[in-house]
Amino acid sequence: MKRRDFFRNTSLAALGTTLLSPVDLLASGNNKETAANGKTARNIIFLVSDGMSVGTLTMANLLLQRKEGRQSHWIELYQKNKVRRAMMDTASASSLVTDSAAASSSWGGGFRVNNGALNVGPDGTEYKPVLQKFKAIGKSVGCVTSVPITHATPAGFCVNNNKRGDQGEIALQYLPLKFDIMLGGGLEFFLAEKRKDKTDLIGKYSAEGYTVLRNRNELLALSPSSNKPVMGVFHEDGLPYALDLEHDPELKALTPSLAEMTSQAISCLNKNKKGFVMQVEGGKVDWGAHANDTGALIYDQIAFDEAVRVAMDFAEKDKETLVIITTDHGNANPGLFYGSKADENFDKIQHFKYTNEWVLKGVDKTFTASRLIERIEAAQGIVITKEEASVLLKHYAATDEEGLYNPYKLPFRELAAIQTQYTSVGWGSMEHSADYVEVAAYGPGSELLKPFVKNTDLHYLMLEATGLNV
Repeated sequence: MKRRDFFRNTSLAALGTTLLSPVDLLASGNNKETAANGKTARNIIFLVSDGMSVGTLTMANLLLQRKEGRQSHWIELYQKNKVRRAMMDTASASSLVTDSAAASSSWGGGFRVNNGALNVGPDGTEYKPVLQKFKAIGKSVGCVTSVPITHATPAGFCVNNNKRGDQGEIALQYLPLKFDIMLGGGLEFFLAEKRKDKTDLIGKYSAEGYTVLRNRNELLALSPSSNKPVMGVFHEDGLPYALDLEHDPELKALTPSLAEMTSQAISCLNKNKKGFVMQVEGGKVDWGAHANDTGALIYDQIAFDEAVRVAMDFAEKDKETLVIITTDHGNANPGLFYGSKADENFDKIQHFKYTNEWVLKGVDKTFTASRLIERIEAAQGIVITKEEASVLLKHYAATDEEGLYNPYKLPFRELAAIQTQYTSVGWGSMEHSADYVEVAAYGPGSELLKPFVKNTDLHYLMLEATGLNV
């Protein structure tokens, strides 16, 4: 079904009213006239800070203000009025509160699907993912992420699958697509000894003509002139949190940052005269929110912000690139809350060296309260009480904690609750939220962005901005 037919046939029926939705407005004559007066976008860079509540964006900016005397690149775009800005409704077909698979599918396929699905509708209909659409007309395409490259957000731009969790299958689905560059974690889904079917996908990708990258040096040495598709898998599971990476020289030497991956991907994709479309995901922002891990959350948001800088530096020089900056949903609704020592407490985060994950993974049943106190102080400059340390250590005897991305059952919730009195950062939950979220757009096609949109609208905005009629 063509885009205009979709607008004409489904929008009003779905609303059950004569009021126009943002999707209808995007397809209206007024919008076409506006788009026609501007340039067609040759390239698109779609940046996603996964699970970014407004509080996350705020706290990252506040930390940079107080630590470095500057705004975040995202907030600076607002201050300098360089971008169009909108709020976005993030719901899925099955819930007001989306997961990342359904959220990315709304952008990737243009339709809302059930949570857990990748571009497969509730009735089984498969919607062609946006990177396949752009690849078919000759553009170069790719994804960059700080979590597994097979994870829900990149996969939502790339494939159809009923189960987002079937990452081993998604790794196989990528192989014949020969997307130009795919960079992230998830090494276990490519190694024969880690895969359930014992297939050596690293070997298969190499045999199919891919350049396979395994570390930062290989990425930085990658020649943009190469015509071979690239698959870079730099770590099992997600890449390390940005804060932990910064204070581990050995790990930092092996692992590229999100900004470095973004820069190299743009260099490789930009050689195509027909242009490129890429997605960049700060996936560990979401993981930090699920863990209520303040250091992980804020510093990974800052790492994402550095990728925003890379994208914007390119787009401002290029003049033909549409940049979209957003998130798929809120998560945990963190914030800095009032108290007599709120400023002083928040400033402690400037001196964090390691995340809560790093702290808790290094603790075991042999730890005394005094030893745990010393570990937290060395990692974060916070001195908890013996009573608080004893509460944390009880969880190592029971290992009864739950939570997404917590396979070791670490007491993230308990530590976050203790930290609140030391940092003044509080949390609403450990799960996604239904909050409307920020969208910013720059470059040709940004004029199509209305002040309030549904997540699916961004799919059609990308097609309209590039003049693709499919």
